[in-house]
Amino acid sequence: MSMGAYDEDEHERREQKTGVVDAGFDDERNDYRGSITYESGESTEDLLNQFKELNDE
Repeated sequence: MSMGAYDEDEHERREQKTGVVDAGFDDERNDYRGSITYESGESTEDLLNQFKELNDE
């Protein structure tokens, strides 16, 4: 058999493999609890001014 060629059995095996949908995985959402803190060191005004400067360039 040459590279890329396959017989009818291989064709049927591939059809069966791709024709089956695996729905056995956990489809539930996870709930995470906790908190996130973010400190940029800059005020909102400073960030808005920086954004305006970048847009003006």
